[in-house]
Amino acid sequence: MRDTRQEAPRRTRAAEIGRRRTRQRTAVLNALGDCADFVSAQELHARLSTVGIAVGLSTVYRTLHELERAGRVDVVRDEAGGRLYRQPPAAGHGHYLLCRCCFRSRRVDTEVVERWAERIAEGSGYTGVEHTLELTGVCARCQPAVTKGEPPCRQASDRLTDHRTCPD
Repeated sequence: MRDTRQEAPRRTRAAEIGRRRTRQRTAVLNALGDCADFVSAQELHARLSTVGIAVGLSTVYRTLHELERAGRVDVVRDEAGGRLYRQPPAAGHGHYLLCRCCFRSRRVDTEVVERWAERIAEGSGYTGVEHTLELTGVCARCQPAVTKGEPPCRQASDRLTDHRTCPD
């Protein structure tokens, strides 16, 4: 007789993203979980390749899209319109201040925005109201380069190895 106690949570998590759990999808989820900041699908794919995990870029995109539809990732857009992903902290839905140079992020208190969105929904009679708030700037670490007029500080090697949030 099989012990199914460990299988039930796995099936539930896989069902949340709409497909069965495969080795590749698990690798994408684990790699995303290791990133403290927002990451593009291409960067996530490169992280996986760097550590020798063979996952197709299309699988990375599909997995991220399914996680987004299930509400299991936070998504912001970079200045070129590309999507960046990260797993939300345990606190759930949140908004971030994103560095335009290095993409490090910092969660910000946006309670006033949340209350405003609720008031709009209540006053309009709409249900299921969603909102997007994107705040960008240049973090303290990147400011010296920007001040000197140097090109943006998006260094791929740093992005793949240094996933810390911006300091206070």
